[in-house]
Amino acid sequence: MQKLQLIGNLGKDPEIRYSQGGVAMVNFSLATTERWNDKQGQRQEKTEWHKIKAFGKQAETLEKYLSKGDTVYIDGQLETRSYDKDGQAQYITEVKVREFQFLPGNRDAGGSGDSKSKYRDNKTPMAGGQDHGNPVDDDLPF
Repeated sequence: MQKLQLIGNLGKDPEIRYSQGGVAMVNFSLATTERWNDKQGQRQEKTEWHKIKAFGKQAETLEKYLSKGDTVYIDGQLETRSYDKDGQAQYITEVKVREFQFLPGNRDAGGSGDSKSKYRDNKTPMAGGQDHGNPVDDDLPF
């Protein structure tokens, strides 16, 4: 079994597209940051960037309520796909969303200056109508 859990901030607004069959597909980048003190007591920081993708209702919900800088919990799995660029096979690894949770710390409606309407609270259910509570408290190992 493969399971990946991430908490991070969006690097840009989600981009939504629709397949020829009308299925919504969303992509966005997610930054996760690790912070620690080195042996000399200096604060260190390392940021990793993850490519996130979701489909269907999840894609539409993520696109509607998230924007650059927002914090989100993602439960997903890694998927690697290939494509051809100038006759050379290229590979990309992405996180396919299974479930997600909007997290506190996101901007309130009207407070960020962006055009998206925001709904934020700790009771926002996970995608697909599954309410597993707050994964920060319940599911994460730290």
